[in-house]
Amino acid sequence: VFLGNNGVHDIEGNELPRLVYVSREKRPGFDHHKKAGAMNALIRVSAVISNAPYMLNVDCDHYINNSKALRESMCFMMDPTSGKKICYVQFPQRFDGIDRHDRYSNRNVVFFDINMKGLDGIQGPIYVGTGCVFRRQALYGYDAPAKKKAPGKTCNCLPKWICCCFSSRKKKAKGKSKDKSKEKSKSKKKQDAQTQIHALENIEEGIEGIDNEKSSLMPQIKFEKKFGQSPVFIASTLLEDGGVPPGATSASLLKEAIHVISCGYEDKTEWGKEVGWIYGSVTEDILTGFKMHCHGWRSVYCIPKRPAFKGSAPINLSDRLHQVLRWALGSVEILLSRHCPIWYGYGCGLKPLERFSYINSVVYPLTSVPLVAYCTLPAVCLLTGKFIVPEISNYASILFMLMFLSIAVTSILEIQWGGVGIDDLWRNEQFWVIGGVSAHLFALFQGLLKVLAGVNTNFTVTSKGGDDGEFSELYLFKWTTILIPPLTLLIINIIGVIVGISDAISNGYESWGPLFGRLFFAIWVILHLYPFLKGMMGRQTNVPTILIVWSILLASIFSLLWVRVNPFLARGGIVLEVCGLDCD
Repeated sequence: VFLGNNGVHDIEGNELPRLVYVSREKRPGFDHHKKAGAMNALIRVSAVISNAPYMLNVDCDHYINNSKALRESMCFMMDPTSGKKICYVQFPQRFDGIDRHDRYSNRNVVFFDINMKGLDGIQGPIYVGTGCVFRRQALYGYDAPAKKKAPGKTCNCLPKWICCCFSSRKKKAKGKSKDKSKEKSKSKKKQDAQTQIHALENIEEGIEGIDNEKSSLMPQIKFEKKFGQSPVFIASTLLEDGGVPPGATSASLLKEAIHVISCGYEDKTEWGKEVGWIYGSVTEDILTGFKMHCHGWRSVYCIPKRPAFKGSAPINLSDRLHQVLRWALGSVEILLSRHCPIWYGYGCGLKPLERFSYINSVVYPLTSVPLVAYCTLPAVCLLTGKFIVPEISNYASILFMLMFLSIAVTSILEIQWGGVGIDDLWRNEQFWVIGGVSAHLFALFQGLLKVLAGVNTNFTVTSKGGDDGEFSELYLFKWTTILIPPLTLLIINIIGVIVGISDAISNGYESWGPLFGRLFFAIWVILHLYPFLKGMMGRQTNVPTILIVWSILLASIFSLLWVRVNPFLARGGIVLEVCGLDCD
C-alpha cells in the first residue's frame, strides 16, 4: 500500500495522510519488551515515514469519542508562551459497559478527577498509558528548552545622552547578533536537509557513508550510540518541526523503516533506557512520564466536556483484581530499580511535589502489609475480649479527633472541588481495601521474588461460568489464588462478630458497652469488603469449593494459633492470686 499510488489529495492539492500498519520483527527467545518495545518501534517507523512533530497514543481497546480533542491538545502544544515546554497532554480515561453502581470502582473517578487535577497545578499529570498526545522531541530524551532570561533593566542615574549612545550601540549589536543567528539557523537547516538527502542516497546505493574527519565522526558516533545506526532516523531527530527530507522516495523510506524495526536495532543503544518508552517495568507508562519530567518537561491535563476517548474495562471481580495486580507489580519493580523516584533524578528539572506524587505511585503496595494487620485485629479483639485502642488522656484524644476531622474536611473539599460524589469516594475506599489485602499483597511478594531472586510467578485465572444478559460478565466468577486473603479476613471478622455478640448475651447487660467499640471496627472491615463478598457470590452463588475450604482452613489455623499463643497473657502463664475471700 505504501509503495502504491501517491495517495489522494485534498482541494488545496495537499496529500492526505495514509494509514500504515507496522508488524515488527520478532524472534523466539528474544525480549521484545511488549507494549514499550512496540511503541518504540512505532516511533522510529513514523519518524522515517512522516516525522510528524506530535503523536497520539491510544490503546487497542479505546476509541476516539470526541473529534475535537486533538485540536484542544494542539492549543496547549502550540501555545506561544508555554507550549514549547509541554511534553504531553493527558486526557482522563472514560469507559463503556460498566454497571450503574460501578461495584469495583472501574471508573477510578477519585484518581482522574481529583489526583490528576491536583498534579496539573504542579508539573503536570502522570502518563497513564493511553489517551495521550506527545511531543516527539520529548520522547527522544532531550531536555526541555530553557527559560528565556528577563530583559535587562536600565538605570536612570546617567545623563540621557549617555544612555542614548549606549542604547543605540546595544541596538546595533543586537541587530547584528540577530542577523547572524538567523543566518546560522538557516545554514543549519540546509545542512540537516543535505545530510538527510545524503543519507538516503547512501541507503539507495547500499553504501555506508562514513566521514573521515574527527569533527563530524564523533557526533555521529554519539548519535548512533543513542538512537541506533540509522542516519535517516538520526537526521529526523534534529528537526523540531518534523517533516521528511525533500527528494526522498517511498522505496528508500520503506527500506529504512524495515531496518529500524528489526530485532537487533536497539542493541547497544539507549532505547528503553533514556530514549522512548522506558523498559524495566510492566507499567512502562509511569517510567516514561517520570523520565520526561526529570528532563524538565511539563505535562498538561485536559478534560473536555465530551470525553475525548472511551474504552472497555474488566468488570468482573477476578479480572479487575488481576488488572490491579499488574499495576501494583509494576510499581514494585520501579521501587526496586535504579529509576525509583526516591533516589533518582535529583538536581534535574523534577519539582519536589511532583517527586512526591511519583513516590506515592510506587510505594502504595507496601501498605498492604499493615492493611492486612488492621483488618485482622478487630476479629482478634472480639475473639479474645480485648480492645486494640488503649485508654488515652484528654489531650491525646483531642489530637486524635483533630486528625480525623482534618481528614474528613480534606475529603469534603476534594469532593466539592473535583465534582466527585460521596458514593464514588466510598466505592474507591472499598476497593482500595479489597485490592490492598489481595492484589497489592501478592504483587509485593511477586515483585520481591522477581527482582531479588529472578523468579517469575504467574497467577492463573480460571473461568467458573456466568449468566446471560446485560452485564453478564459482571457475575462471571473466575478462580484465582488472589481471592483467598480477603475471603479469609471476611470469615474471621464474621466469626468474631458472632462470638462477640454471643459472649455479650451470655455475660449480661454490662458487657454490651465495651462490645460496641470492638463491633464497630469489625463491621467497618466487613462493610469495606462487602463488594468482594457480593462479587464472589454472584447471582447463583457459584463459589468454588476449594476457595471456601482454603479460607475456612486458614481462618481455623489462625484462630487455633491465637488461642495457643495468646499475647495478652503473661509469659509465665495464668497468674493466680489470692482473692481475699474466705471460701470456708
